[in-house]
Formats: sequence, structure tokens, C-alpha cells
Amino acid sequence: MSFLRRVGWLNVLLVFVPVALFSPHGEGYAAWVFVASAVAIIPLAGLMGKATENLSVRFGPGVSGLLNASFGNAAELIIALFALRKGLVEVVKASITGSILGNVLLVLGASLLAGGLKYPRQTFNSTAAGVAATMLALAATGLVVPAVFHAYLPGHQFVQAEHDLSLEISVVLFAAYLLMLVFSLKTHRHLYDPSLNGHDSASRVPAPSPATSTSPLPVDPVPAAEAESDEEHWSVRTSLIVLVAATVGVSVMSERLVGAIEAASAVFGWTPVFVGVIVVAIVGNAAEHSTAILVAMKNHMELAVQIAIGSGIQIALFVAPLLVFVSCLPGFTRLNLVFTMLEVAAVVVSVILIALVVRDGESNWIEGLMLLAVYLIFAIAFYNLPPMEELGHPPAPETSMGSPAFFHPVKPPSIEMTLV
Repeated sequence: MSFLRRVGWLNVLLVFVPVALFSPHGEGYAAWVFVASAVAIIPLAGLMGKATENLSVRFGPGVSGLLNASFGNAAELIIALFALRKGLVEVVKASITGSILGNVLLVLGASLLAGGLKYPRQTFNSTAAGVAATMLALAATGLVVPAVFHAYLPGHQFVQAEHDLSLEISVVLFAAYLLMLVFSLKTHRHLYDPSLNGHDSASRVPAPSPATSTSPLPVDPVPAAEAESDEEHWSVRTSLIVLVAATVGVSVMSERLVGAIEAASAVFGWTPVFVGVIVVAIVGNAAEHSTAILVAMKNHMELAVQIAIGSGIQIALFVAPLLVFVSCLPGFTRLNLVFTMLEVAAVVVSVILIALVVRDGESNWIEGLMLLAVYLIFAIAFYNLPPMEELGHPPAPETSMGSPAFFHPVKPPSIEMTLV
């Protein structure tokens, strides 16, 4: 299988796939299964990245970025579905927030840093990136409104009202996502594919070398050795087969991962929120990491931005509403869009930062470093966040659909005035 040899040293990590599959069950092996499954996803994500890179040569950054985001988020969706079946609502909500933060801060930050260390100045379409930042602002609104609504409820007697609100907002977010697809793939496709706007691409970067002239992406000339390796591309059929097979592998490993979450969390001392926001999100975003960083280091920043921000948008506008819809089915725990104060604040701050970074259509390594620093700050905060029981908040009852108690305001003591 020649395509495996082209992936490189990541092939060595494929040995963790059978290790995770055939590891004994039981709490004593949960931590090992959790780690083995997480490591096994890395080489599978590498195959997904390689396949998507080859597809981008044929289809352009718009379609390939959407394709990569769809397959990259398949693992996160499957993890969330299994967690919902097990009643791990807090982990599901945290994984949604963590996926958004992981894509717009960690993936994009790592891409800007890796690409910026090699190229002093990289460019991308500021209009398309601005539209993506606006869509992220819409997603943030979909998180803030249920949180504010929940803050003014006097208790848990309005659980059904919260769920109805979340369901209605999910319909709006899902419709916005479908219309965004029409915008990016039909009416304004030229914003996402530089090959359809040749004069804009030519003004930004040097002309591509003959070895890379078949790519619709504007790239700088590459050394002869790198150019020779780039001449050989997988066919569309091979790329699709590898992409689908790797996605299936990631899904299977994700099933093993979610089955060991609870026991592994007890072993490592992690809270459910930290597991969802940081651990599960990083594992689920492995595909986006490998692909976005790879194309950024080859000066394909247009595609890297589409992968990172586009995947975050898909999580917020497609995966989250879809999970709310699925939670209404029998056998699933009910899910709403009420998130903790820290999660909402993290998403809002991330949207503001992304808008500032992409507004000029240029990037450098220091901007990537800043995004990574912000992600690290949030990771530290979630790691040190105690469980709700230690904060004096009792766990939310099952009928509350897992709504966190962070937003319930404490009523001030009543003051009685006695007239003498």
C-alpha cells in the first residue's frame, strides 16, 4: 500500500488501533484504552489530512475545506451521540464548546504559527474570513441567549421552556448553516476559490512554480525536492477511499474513547467539563490539526483558514443543532443549549479575537502565538474549575436536561419593614 508509505512516521502509531480494539474491558484498563484510542486517532487523522490535501488540488479550497470539516467533525459527532446515549450531557455540551474553541483558537493558531515561521507574510481572502467571523458571532448569540434566558428562571420548573427555546434556536442555526453553504458553494464561490478570481490571487503571492501549476491554490515556488514529491498526487478515487476508510477508523476509535471516559476521568482526576472542553475536543480536532498545519506550511493559508474557522462554524451551526434534534428521540437524554458562564465567555472572547485577526486578510506567526496563548489560558481555567458540587451547586436533576446551575441567581434576603 504505497499511500501508507507517503504518510511517513505516523504509520508507526497505527499499531495503537488494534491495541485499542482488543484491550480488555474493565475499570482497571480504562485509562489505557482511553490513551490508546486517542493516540490511534492521530495516524488516522494524518491519512484524512493527506487525502483532503489531494482533493483540494482537484476541487479547490472551498469544496475541499467543507469536505475536510465534514469528515473531521464526524468523530466529534459520533462521540457526542454515544455520550448522549449514556446520559453524559455535561460532557456533550463541553465537547461542543471545546470543539469551537479548539478549531478557532488551537487549530487556526497552530496553523498561523507554523506557516508564519516559514513565510513572513501569508494572505487569504479577508471578505470570506469576515463572513466566517460573522457566522461565528451568530453561533455565539445562539449560546448567549439561552444562558440569559436561564439566568432569569426562578428554578427548574421551566425546564420545558428552556428546551423549547433551545429547539427553536437550533432550527434558526441549522437554517443559517444551510444558507451559508449556498453562499460559499454557489452565489459567492469566488470568495473561497482563488482560481475563480485570478487577478486577486496573482496580486497576493508570487506565481506558482511549474511543479505546482496544476493546483488552484496560489503558492510560492518550492524547492526541487519538494516539487518532485508534489508531482505525484492521489487520484480522486484513491483520495475518497482513504478519506472514508480513515473516517470509519476514527469513528470506531471514538466509540472506544467515549466508553472509557468516565473511568479514565476518575483515574486522571479530570472533571467532566475539562474532559469535554479540552481532552475530547483535541482528540476530535486531530484531523483539522494535521491538515490545516500541513497546508499552512505550504503557504496554502486560504485552505487552512477555511478548515479551521469552517469547522468551528459547522460545530456551532450544524452539529450542536443536530444533537438537540437527536436528543428528542427515544433512548437519548434531552439536551438544551444552556452552557456554563465560563464556556459562553470563552466562545464570545474567541469570536472577538478571530474577527480582529482576519480583518486585514494577512497573518503572521505572532498572531498564531496569541491565539494559542488564549487557548492555553482557557484550558488552565477549565482544568482548575472545581466540580459543581464543590461550588455549592447541587448536580442538576435528570429532568433538567443536564442544565448547569451556574446561571441561577441567588435571591437576596427579603427585608421586612415593620411600621410602629
